[in-house]
Amino acid sequence: MKTTYEELLNSFIDNALKEDVGEGDHTSLSCIPDSASGKAKLLVKETGIIAGVQVATTVFHKADNQLRVKIYLPDGTQIKPGDIVLDVTGNIFAILQTERLILNIMQRMSGIATKTAQYVECLHGLKTKVLDTRKTTPGMRFLEKEAVRIGGGCNHRMGLYDMIMIKDNHVDFAGGIKKSIEQTKNYLNRKNLDLKVEIEARNFKEIEEILATGGVDRIMLDNFTIGDTRSAVEMINGRFETESSGGITLDNIRAYAECGVDYVSVGALTHHINSLDLSLKATK
Repeated sequence: MKTTYEELLNSFIDNALKEDVGEGDHTSLSCIPDSASGKAKLLVKETGIIAGVQVATTVFHKADNQLRVKIYLPDGTQIKPGDIVLDVTGNIFAILQTERLILNIMQRMSGIATKTAQYVECLHGLKTKVLDTRKTTPGMRFLEKEAVRIGGGCNHRMGLYDMIMIKDNHVDFAGGIKKSIEQTKNYLNRKNLDLKVEIEARNFKEIEEILATGGVDRIMLDNFTIGDTRSAVEMINGRFETESSGGITLDNIRAYAECGVDYVSVGALTHHINSLDLSLKATK
Protein backbone atom coordinates (compact mmCIF):
# COMPACT_ATOMS: atom_id res chain seq x y z
CA MET A 1 0.00 0.00 0.00
CA LYS A 2 1.33 3.43 -0.95
CA THR A 3 2.64 5.56 1.91
CA THR A 4 1.03 9.00 2.03
CA TYR A 5 2.86 12.30 2.45
CA GLU A 6 1.29 12.72 5.90
CA GLU A 7 2.48 9.29 7.00
CA LEU A 8 6.00 10.00 5.77
CA LEU A 9 6.03 13.37 7.52
CA ASN A 10 4.73 12.03 10.84
CA SER A 11 7.23 9.18 10.85
CA PHE A 12 10.07 11.53 9.92
CA ILE A 13 9.22 13.99 12.70
CA ASP A 14 8.87 11.22 15.30
CA ASN A 15 12.30 9.81 14.40
CA ALA A 16 13.94 13.22 14.25
CA LEU A 17 12.62 14.27 17.66
CA LYS A 18 13.64 10.95 19.17
CA GLU A 19 17.12 11.35 17.69
CA ASP A 20 17.52 14.88 19.09
CA VAL A 21 15.66 14.84 22.41
CA GLY A 22 16.51 11.30 23.49
CA GLU A 23 15.92 10.90 27.24
CA GLY A 24 15.27 14.62 27.66
CA ASP A 25 16.38 18.18 26.91
CA HIS A 26 18.56 18.52 30.00
CA THR A 27 19.61 22.08 29.17
CA SER A 28 16.05 23.37 29.19
CA LEU A 29 15.05 21.16 32.12
CA SER A 30 17.91 22.49 34.21
CA CYS A 31 17.25 26.22 33.83
CA ILE A 32 13.60 26.79 32.85
CA PRO A 33 10.46 26.02 34.90
CA ASP A 34 8.51 23.18 33.30
CA SER A 35 5.31 25.21 33.17
CA ALA A 36 6.88 28.31 31.59
CA SER A 37 5.25 29.82 28.52
CA GLY A 38 6.81 32.11 25.97
CA LYS A 39 6.93 33.26 22.38
CA ALA A 40 9.45 32.98 19.56
CA LYS A 41 9.59 34.29 15.99
CA LEU A 42 11.18 32.83 12.90
CA LEU A 43 13.44 35.48 11.37
CA VAL A 44 14.80 35.68 7.83
CA LYS A 45 18.50 36.51 7.45
CA GLU A 46 18.94 35.89 3.71
CA THR A 47 17.05 36.65 0.49
CA GLY A 48 15.27 33.72 -1.15
CA ILE A 49 12.08 31.64 -1.27
CA ILE A 50 10.66 30.35 2.00
CA ALA A 51 9.74 26.67 2.18
CA GLY A 52 8.81 24.30 4.98
CA VAL A 53 6.34 26.57 6.78
CA GLN A 54 3.58 23.96 6.84
CA VAL A 55 6.07 21.31 7.88
CA ALA A 56 7.20 23.52 10.77
CA THR A 57 3.61 23.90 11.92
CA THR A 58 3.25 20.12 12.01
CA VAL A 59 6.49 19.78 13.99
CA PHE A 60 5.33 22.34 16.56
CA HIS A 61 2.00 20.58 17.00
CA LYS A 62 3.68 17.17 17.22
CA ALA A 63 5.71 18.43 20.15
CA ASP A 64 2.75 20.15 21.80
CA ASN A 65 -0.67 20.49 20.20
CA GLN A 66 -1.33 23.49 22.43
CA LEU A 67 1.33 25.60 20.72
CA ARG A 68 -0.19 28.50 18.76
CA VAL A 69 1.43 29.21 15.40
CA LYS A 70 0.76 32.39 13.44
CA ILE A 71 2.01 32.40 9.85
CA TYR A 72 2.89 35.68 8.17
CA LEU A 73 4.73 34.40 5.07
CA PRO A 74 3.46 31.11 3.58
CA ASP A 75 5.44 28.59 1.54
CA GLY A 76 6.62 29.96 -1.79
CA THR A 77 6.87 33.60 -0.67
CA GLN A 78 9.86 35.69 -1.72
CA ILE A 79 11.65 36.72 1.48
CA LYS A 80 14.38 39.17 2.52
CA PRO A 81 16.48 39.77 5.66
CA GLY A 82 14.41 41.05 8.55
CA ASP A 83 11.16 39.39 7.49
CA ILE A 84 9.23 37.42 10.11
CA VAL A 85 7.90 34.14 8.70
CA LEU A 86 5.88 33.02 11.71
CA ASP A 87 5.66 33.20 15.45
CA VAL A 88 4.86 30.47 17.95
CA THR A 89 3.47 30.88 21.45
CA GLY A 90 3.15 28.36 24.28
CA ASN A 91 5.21 25.95 26.32
CA ILE A 92 8.87 26.98 26.20
CA PHE A 93 10.13 23.38 26.49
CA ALA A 94 8.24 22.42 23.32
CA ILE A 95 9.52 25.47 21.44
CA LEU A 96 13.15 24.81 22.42
CA GLN A 97 12.93 21.09 21.65
CA THR A 98 11.67 21.77 18.13
CA GLU A 99 13.91 24.75 17.34
CA ARG A 100 16.84 22.92 15.71
CA LEU A 101 14.67 20.41 13.84
CA ILE A 102 12.52 23.16 12.37
CA LEU A 103 15.54 25.23 11.36
CA ASN A 104 17.28 22.22 9.82
CA ILE A 105 14.19 21.42 7.75
CA MET A 106 13.26 24.96 6.74
CA GLN A 107 16.79 26.13 5.96
CA ARG A 108 17.38 23.17 3.63
CA MET A 109 13.95 23.29 2.03
CA SER A 110 14.21 27.06 1.51
CA GLY A 111 17.66 26.64 -0.04
CA ILE A 112 16.25 24.08 -2.48
CA ALA A 113 13.20 26.21 -3.31
CA THR A 114 15.42 29.26 -3.86
CA LYS A 115 17.79 27.37 -6.17
CA THR A 116 14.90 25.80 -8.07
CA ALA A 117 13.29 29.19 -8.62
CA GLN A 118 16.53 30.44 -10.16
CA TYR A 119 16.56 27.59 -12.68
CA VAL A 120 12.86 28.03 -13.44
CA GLU A 121 13.34 31.75 -14.05
CA CYS A 122 16.01 30.97 -16.64
CA LEU A 123 13.36 29.17 -18.71
CA HIS A 124 10.78 31.97 -18.61
CA GLY A 125 8.72 31.96 -21.81
CA LEU A 126 9.77 28.45 -22.87
CA LYS A 127 7.77 25.21 -22.71
CA THR A 128 10.59 23.28 -21.01
CA LYS A 129 10.06 22.23 -17.39
CA VAL A 130 12.72 21.82 -14.67
CA LEU A 131 12.85 18.36 -13.07
CA ASP A 132 14.53 17.13 -9.91
CA THR A 133 16.24 13.73 -9.54
CA ARG A 134 16.75 10.98 -6.94
CA LYS A 135 19.96 12.68 -5.77
CA THR A 136 18.42 13.49 -2.41
CA THR A 137 19.20 13.17 1.29
CA PRO A 138 18.14 9.70 2.53
CA GLY A 139 14.95 10.00 4.56
CA MET A 140 14.30 13.56 3.40
CA ARG A 141 13.43 12.98 -0.24
CA PHE A 142 9.73 13.76 0.18
CA LEU A 143 10.59 17.09 1.83
CA GLU A 144 13.25 18.00 -0.70
CA LYS A 145 10.96 17.23 -3.61
CA GLU A 146 8.22 19.26 -1.94
CA ALA A 147 10.70 22.15 -1.80
CA VAL A 148 11.34 21.76 -5.54
CA ARG A 149 7.59 22.11 -6.17
CA ILE A 150 7.43 25.17 -3.92
CA GLY A 151 10.25 26.69 -5.98
CA GLY A 152 8.31 26.16 -9.21
CA GLY A 153 9.98 22.97 -10.44
CA CYS A 154 8.46 19.57 -11.22
CA ASN A 155 9.15 16.21 -9.61
CA HIS A 156 10.58 13.37 -11.62
CA ARG A 157 9.89 9.97 -10.07
CA MET A 158 9.73 9.73 -6.30
CA GLY A 159 11.62 6.46 -6.27
CA LEU A 160 12.24 3.20 -8.09
CA TYR A 161 8.60 2.22 -7.72
CA ASP A 162 6.58 4.86 -9.59
CA MET A 163 8.24 5.00 -13.02
CA ILE A 164 10.41 2.82 -15.25
CA MET A 165 13.76 4.51 -15.87
CA ILE A 166 16.04 2.39 -18.08
CA LYS A 167 19.52 3.82 -17.58
CA ASP A 168 22.87 2.89 -19.10
CA ASN A 169 23.59 0.07 -16.64
CA HIS A 170 20.13 -1.43 -17.21
CA VAL A 171 20.72 -1.36 -20.97
CA ASP A 172 24.15 -2.97 -20.65
CA PHE A 173 23.04 -5.66 -18.19
CA ALA A 174 19.92 -6.43 -20.24
CA GLY A 175 21.88 -6.89 -23.46
CA GLY A 176 21.10 -3.69 -25.36
CA ILE A 177 18.41 -1.13 -26.09
CA LYS A 178 15.97 -3.45 -27.87
CA LYS A 179 16.14 -6.20 -25.26
CA SER A 180 15.80 -3.80 -22.34
CA ILE A 181 12.65 -2.23 -23.82
CA GLU A 182 11.07 -5.54 -24.83
CA GLN A 183 11.76 -7.10 -21.42
CA THR A 184 10.32 -4.02 -19.73
CA LYS A 185 7.11 -4.24 -21.79
CA ASN A 186 6.78 -7.93 -20.96
CA TYR A 187 7.28 -7.22 -17.26
CA LEU A 188 4.64 -4.46 -17.21
CA ASN A 189 2.15 -6.68 -19.01
CA ARG A 190 2.88 -9.64 -16.75
CA LYS A 191 2.51 -7.54 -13.60
CA ASN A 192 -0.43 -5.55 -14.97
CA LEU A 193 1.35 -2.27 -14.18
CA ASP A 194 0.63 1.09 -15.77
CA LEU A 195 3.93 2.96 -15.44
CA LYS A 196 5.57 5.53 -17.67
CA VAL A 197 8.75 4.30 -19.35
CA GLU A 198 11.81 6.48 -19.87
CA ILE A 199 15.08 5.33 -21.40
CA GLU A 200 18.49 6.94 -21.42
CA ALA A 201 20.32 7.45 -24.71
CA ARG A 202 24.07 8.01 -24.73
CA ASN A 203 24.52 8.68 -28.43
CA PHE A 204 22.71 8.95 -31.77
CA LYS A 205 23.02 5.22 -32.46
CA GLU A 206 21.04 4.45 -29.31
CA ILE A 207 18.41 7.03 -30.29
CA GLU A 208 18.02 5.25 -33.64
CA GLU A 209 17.54 1.92 -31.82
CA ILE A 210 14.95 3.44 -29.49
CA LEU A 211 13.03 4.98 -32.37
CA ALA A 212 13.08 1.65 -34.21
CA THR A 213 11.90 -0.28 -31.15
CA GLY A 214 9.33 2.14 -29.68
CA GLY A 215 7.51 1.23 -26.50
CA VAL A 216 8.72 4.15 -24.37
CA ASP A 217 7.27 7.49 -23.28
CA ARG A 218 10.39 9.61 -22.92
CA ILE A 219 14.00 9.64 -24.09
CA MET A 220 16.66 11.07 -21.81
CA LEU A 221 19.55 12.68 -23.68
CA ASP A 222 22.39 12.02 -21.28
CA ASN A 223 25.41 14.36 -21.40
CA PHE A 224 24.69 15.51 -24.94
CA THR A 225 26.22 18.80 -26.05
CA ILE A 226 23.85 21.64 -26.86
CA GLY A 227 24.43 21.12 -30.58
CA ASP A 228 23.86 17.38 -30.36
CA THR A 229 20.74 17.96 -28.24
CA ARG A 230 19.28 20.15 -30.99
CA SER A 231 20.01 17.45 -33.58
CA ALA A 232 18.57 14.73 -31.33
CA VAL A 233 15.31 16.64 -30.81
CA GLU A 234 14.98 17.06 -34.58
CA MET A 235 15.69 13.35 -35.02
CA ILE A 236 13.04 12.31 -32.45
CA ASN A 237 10.62 14.80 -34.04
CA GLY A 238 8.00 14.69 -31.32
CA ARG A 239 7.54 10.92 -31.31
CA PHE A 240 8.48 10.78 -27.65
CA GLU A 241 8.99 13.27 -24.84
CA THR A 242 12.59 14.43 -24.47
CA GLU A 243 14.69 15.24 -21.43
CA SER A 244 18.17 16.73 -21.19
CA SER A 245 20.32 15.53 -18.31
CA GLY A 246 23.92 15.85 -17.21
CA GLY A 247 26.03 18.96 -16.85
CA ILE A 248 23.07 21.33 -16.65
CA THR A 249 23.89 24.65 -14.94
CA LEU A 250 22.30 28.06 -14.54
CA ASP A 251 24.61 29.26 -17.32
CA ASN A 252 23.54 26.71 -19.94
CA ILE A 253 20.03 25.55 -18.99
CA ARG A 254 18.28 28.01 -21.29
CA ALA A 255 20.43 26.99 -24.25
CA TYR A 256 19.48 23.35 -23.68
CA ALA A 257 15.82 24.25 -23.32
CA GLU A 258 15.90 26.29 -26.54
CA CYS A 259 16.81 23.06 -28.36
CA GLY A 260 13.17 22.07 -27.84
CA VAL A 261 13.41 19.46 -25.10
CA ASP A 262 10.35 18.97 -22.92
CA TYR A 263 12.28 18.62 -19.67
CA VAL A 264 15.67 19.42 -18.18
CA SER A 265 16.66 17.47 -15.06
CA VAL A 266 19.03 19.06 -12.57
CA GLY A 267 20.57 16.98 -9.80
CA ALA A 268 22.05 20.11 -8.22
CA LEU A 269 18.58 21.20 -7.10
CA THR A 270 18.79 18.81 -4.16
CA HIS A 271 22.42 17.80 -3.72
CA HIS A 272 24.41 20.97 -4.45
CA ILE A 273 22.53 23.57 -2.44
CA ASN A 274 23.22 26.14 0.25
CA SER A 275 20.77 26.24 3.12
CA LEU A 276 19.01 29.58 3.56
CA ASP A 277 19.91 31.45 6.74
CA LEU A 278 16.99 31.56 9.22
CA SER A 279 16.77 31.81 12.99
CA LEU A 280 14.22 31.24 15.73
CA LYS A 281 14.44 33.90 18.44
CA ALA A 282 12.66 34.39 21.75
CA THR A 283 10.48 37.49 21.80
CA LYS A 284 8.18 39.32 24.21
